[in-house]
Amino acid sequence: YHAARVDDIVRAAKTSHGTFYLYFSNKEDLFRSLVADVVEEMTSVAVSLGPVGPGPDGYEEIRSWLERFSDLYDRHGAILRAWTEAEAYDAEFGGLATREASRFTEVLARRLAESGHAVTSPEVAAVAITAMVERFNYYRVSRGLEVDKELALEAMARMIHTGCFLPGPMGQHSGG
Repeated sequence: YHAARVDDIVRAAKTSHGTFYLYFSNKEDLFRSLVADVVEEMTSVAVSLGPVGPGPDGYEEIRSWLERFSDLYDRHGAILRAWTEAEAYDAEFGGLATREASRFTEVLARRLAESGHAVTSPEVAAVAITAMVERFNYYRVSRGLEVDKELALEAMARMIHTGCFLPGPMGQHSGG
């Protein structure tokens, strides 16, 4: 992203400078527009997580949600990678990333709390799950992590469902 010039963008898009400047004032303006589109889709994925119970339907809900997030990463990996890099030097993008991560964790924390199982802190568990899912997809898409996507989704869904939504030692609070 940093090294890209408008010349590079119009060449890759097979369009003219005039067309580019008709819609965008510079590459940062284009980037903001692309990030806004990704944020809209991320919000849709975040709120698509339905209730999660302890049975097979709950596992499938988690599995489907993880797949929707993973598919989003497949489609928008380059934008998400550039956005991650931009967070380090741009407060606007950093704040946007924080707000978007909060949406994911809020939905997940709500589902954890609704499950009725004594997770020590639904909010902390939601942050940990979000970090795992996001980083896994980042490494898979952006860093070329060679892993079978379906097997990985199954493993993450099992860990999340078993650890947070099933009654038993992993899902129960052990403190007083």
